[in-house]
Amino acid sequence: MSTTMARQALGNPIYPVMVAIGVCHLFNDTLQAVVPAMFPVLEKEIGLTFTQLGLITFVLNMVSSVLQPVVGFFSDRNPKPYALPLGMSCTFVGLAGVAISSNYWMILLSVIFLGLGSAIFHPEGSKVSFMAAGPKRGLSQSIYQVGGNSGQALAPLISAFVLVPFGQIGAAWFLIVAAVGILLLSRISVWYKQQLEEESVSKTKKVLVSNLPTLTKKQIGIAIGLLMAVIFIRSFYVTNMTNFYIFYLMDKYHLTIQKGQLLIFIFLAIGAVGTFFGGPMADRMGRKNVILLSFLVPMPFALMLPYIPLWLVVVFLAVIGFFIMLSFSVTVIYAQELVPSKVGTMAGLTVGLAFGMGAIGSVVIGMMMDHYGVLDTMIFISVLPILAFVAFWLPADHKTA
Repeated sequence: MSTTMARQALGNPIYPVMVAIGVCHLFNDTLQAVVPAMFPVLEKEIGLTFTQLGLITFVLNMVSSVLQPVVGFFSDRNPKPYALPLGMSCTFVGLAGVAISSNYWMILLSVIFLGLGSAIFHPEGSKVSFMAAGPKRGLSQSIYQVGGNSGQALAPLISAFVLVPFGQIGAAWFLIVAAVGILLLSRISVWYKQQLEEESVSKTKKVLVSNLPTLTKKQIGIAIGLLMAVIFIRSFYVTNMTNFYIFYLMDKYHLTIQKGQLLIFIFLAIGAVGTFFGGPMADRMGRKNVILLSFLVPMPFALMLPYIPLWLVVVFLAVIGFFIMLSFSVTVIYAQELVPSKVGTMAGLTVGLAFGMGAIGSVVIGMMMDHYGVLDTMIFISVLPILAFVAFWLPADHKTA
């Protein structure tokens, strides 16, 4: 009875808002993706080492990682609808700096602004997705997250068709995207504010209905720890594929930057498709089952990837990308259901951790490539998905559809 009443309190899904915040997530993560897309250009034009490239990603992702849970925590206590366009404005400033930076330290300063914009956007955007979802939590979170992953998937195309031909200044073209994002988020903020005012008047706050059994604080803590480990493994692997796999393709298969980036685009684009299907699948199969599926299926493909001929690479990248990203939106929902009273905080923690682990992974991978070479590093990374077996110990949930 209480579950039914809680579901009714959620109201009907508001699809235009779901799609709009997903589009804004696409814009935000496209702008963030400009930075790794510039790596081949920065290596040649400024002469940066792999370690320096890794540190650029570290600064960008760590600023976002550390601040996202903080923003989420304060948003849960005191929502700020107009923080959304403010975050995109920070991204605008950072991107402008990246386009005109003439040295390594200016680039690092610029990516701090990009990280700040991302830190503000993600927890607030996830809350908008939740408020618009009604009972369609899996679908709404998938739409929201597939926007972000689609933006990340554009990084190789940005590199191949904008940054390689035009150089570093080509990043300035994406200021148009940032400006459109600011306008759209301003409109969404008006709706967000209206929802908060209606909740205040009716004294009925939208609640998240958890599909997990009742857990003790200790069990919740252990589950969060296991979930963080899963996110770490996925983020480390995807960061390698996004930022550094291009150098492996160039070294082993002698591909040009453009051709290599197209293969990485396939990995990320199919991964975005996996992200979209992950939420609805989790509604039907259960969150934990989808998380397990996302690692068990691609595990053998990841292990064999460094050794296969070029003609098989496309197939392997598609399979790995689809399944490993299947759990992206699901881990966010699972974390929110572990602590249903802290929707923004848990979204900030899980997505922020993904950025943070990607930041650490980027530095580690860059140092490994400088010291041990590209091939040995790729072989080491291929083993990582095996560690995701820890997901077997996550508490089981029940289906929602």
